[in-house]
Amino acid sequence: MRVLDRLEEWLIAFLMGAATLVVFVAVLHRYASGIEIHWLQDELIKLNTSWAQELCIYMFVWMAKFGAAYGVRTGIHVGVDVAINQMNTPWHNKFIVFGLLAGALFTGIIGTLGAGFVYGLSGTDTHSPDMEVPMWIVYLAVPLGSYLMCFRFLQVAWTFVKTGALPKHDHGHVEGLEEETAGAKA
Repeated sequence: MRVLDRLEEWLIAFLMGAATLVVFVAVLHRYASGIEIHWLQDELIKLNTSWAQELCIYMFVWMAKFGAAYGVRTGIHVGVDVAINQMNTPWHNKFIVFGLLAGALFTGIIGTLGAGFVYGLSGTDTHSPDMEVPMWIVYLAVPLGSYLMCFRFLQVAWTFVKTGALPKHDHGHVEGLEEETAGAKA
């Protein structure tokens, strides 16, 4: 399970870093192309970075799908629980489990519909406009991210039923900081 957790975190971090780098290079290219040094302009205009915006959009879609699954696992995914938190414990626990299972059902349905769409699209010759990537690869984020999110809902529900604990995110906590602080004190 730790391997899946780390893979999920590394994928999100890679997509964020790569998207930032692609946008930075594209903006740098755009502004450097406007510098009136003729040999530089000529060379930069030969470089085509029209694909950068499309790539970033696809990377952000993948990041959002896998980020939502990460949010469910860590307890930072958006939830509306004001009324549920006012209930007494037996009803509170039942509604928590119901909500988690409803989330799993919904994301499972979306994953299945997305998988059907991707399967139908894989037999076509549909490609993205700038990068000319097969569109089924782009849309593969929907079933993969949705199934991972479904798994995370089931994982959290199982843990809640066994322990009564939900994942909580401490906004003031920085992962890895306590290890550095402990090492500095020693």
